[in-house]
Amino acid sequence: MKISPGEYYSKNEWNLFKQEAAKYNTPFLLVNLDIVRRSYQELEEHFPFSDNYYAVKANPAPEIIQLLDSLGCCFDVASIYEMERVLSCGVVPEKISFGNTIKKLSDIQLAYKKGVRLFATDSEDDLRSIAAAAPGSRIYVRILTEGAASADWPLSRKFGCHPDMATDLLLLARELKLNPYGVSFHVGSQQRDVGTWDTAISITKYIFDNMSEQNIRLEMINLGGGLPANYISKTNPLEVYASEIKRYLEEDFGADMPRIIMEPGRALVGNAGVLVSEVVMVARKSRVAVDRWVFLDAGKFNGLAETWEECIKYPLVCEKADFACEDGILAGPTCDSQDVMYEDYRYRIPVNLCPGDRVYWLTAGAYTASYASVDFNGFPPLKTYFIGK
Repeated sequence: MKISPGEYYSKNEWNLFKQEAAKYNTPFLLVNLDIVRRSYQELEEHFPFSDNYYAVKANPAPEIIQLLDSLGCCFDVASIYEMERVLSCGVVPEKISFGNTIKKLSDIQLAYKKGVRLFATDSEDDLRSIAAAAPGSRIYVRILTEGAASADWPLSRKFGCHPDMATDLLLLARELKLNPYGVSFHVGSQQRDVGTWDTAISITKYIFDNMSEQNIRLEMINLGGGLPANYISKTNPLEVYASEIKRYLEEDFGADMPRIIMEPGRALVGNAGVLVSEVVMVARKSRVAVDRWVFLDAGKFNGLAETWEECIKYPLVCEKADFACEDGILAGPTCDSQDVMYEDYRYRIPVNLCPGDRVYWLTAGAYTASYASVDFNGFPPLKTYFIGK
């Protein structure tokens, strides 16, 4: 399958990526902040009924945080380290949600001390820690949802709890003098089936009604993430997600609509980045081998973790795109046998590809630099450079 950059970027955007990329040694991530801005504005346009909390884990670069803050975005953090980075960028704590349900008591204490008052939870132990370290805070309970089959990067059962347990936790929150504020879920990252939100919202309505009978009025639904970026596997346009999700909410809640929150990450920064790598060598494993191995200076451990089990299939562009192509196996540079990005799914690679040629990984702005190893095999973290404002 031959990829055209024009399917993902305008001619001017792609030319700018190529021009700026020529300045740096590979591997690195190049992010266009103008595309991040446009993505946020499109999200605001199509989801005017939602408050956006950027999932910082997607790409925690200060340049992105500062831009989104200037546009009015709020932030979902998964650790005190993300929280400290967001605060250091001038974000006020009232715009921060601590969305990780797995956190130390000391982390909750620090977040509370810094002014954070909105916390996710999904277990009694965590809830009691919040009550002890962050008294009076608003909490929302994350529930288990389905959707693994239709998400390119599915979520496990590590996060969330059964809806019946969610009601127990919300009742306990009241007893612990916390503010039982709402319910959250996540239908899976790069979710291609819009209908998964319908099921999750219906379960959420059941919890809202149950709590109302217990004299607890929940005020918020956190729809989580899941909105897509543009990889090889196509998805519905953003406006389709927006219209369908709005319809699901209106069918279940009508005029009594609570506050709606979303946690976009990939949808905001994925399309804005290009990961630039270089061919280290091309090899065959025997004299008669059909398979050709292409080893790059970027792999699973320095930026391409989401190629694990070949879940995310990035659009690839080679410098010698006009030459004849054949299937190739793509692997990274580390001394680890797991560092193979694509073996079952075969990309069409130019037959004359050779060491020093560049390979561009399009729509790689999310979960690349933030996933990169610090020092595995001595390889440094993936550097990130920015264009635009």
